[in-house]
Amino acid sequence: MPRLDGVGAIQAIRALDPGARLVALTTYEGDADIHRALSAGACGYLLKDALVAELVDAVRAAAGKRVIPPVVATRLAEFTPRDDLSAREREVLLYVARGLSNKEIARAIGRSAETVKAHLESVFQKLGARDRTHAVTLALQRGIIRLDE
Repeated sequence: MPRLDGVGAIQAIRALDPGARLVALTTYEGDADIHRALSAGACGYLLKDALVAELVDAVRAAAGKRVIPPVVATRLAEFTPRDDLSAREREVLLYVARGLSNKEIARAIGRSAETVKAHLESVFQKLGARDRTHAVTLALQRGIIRLDE
């Protein structure tokens, strides 16, 4: 989408019409992506590989309830309850994904290397990651970060 991502579009539409019933149709299946869309006001979340009949049924059902197919519900359940990363932790993790060292990240965010290390330790704990590579892998799989950001 050229101007907004899906979550931004959901928020903009809901701001104009709080009663709007929206179903997200996407390729992103990470639990963080799903939570963002639902938190923004989507009443359903379907993956683009859904059958046409599923899509039609979801649109009809969205008039009165949430529409979350089993595959999406399973993905949500795998990581619930979850401890969200802060904006700074996501930023640091994105720099790690781009291959920056702690010193380089510290320069980029205007903090010390020790502060970056503390952010990474928090990220490891929240994601259950063993190291930097594992944290990036988990964050990409769950949709917490994207390399196109």
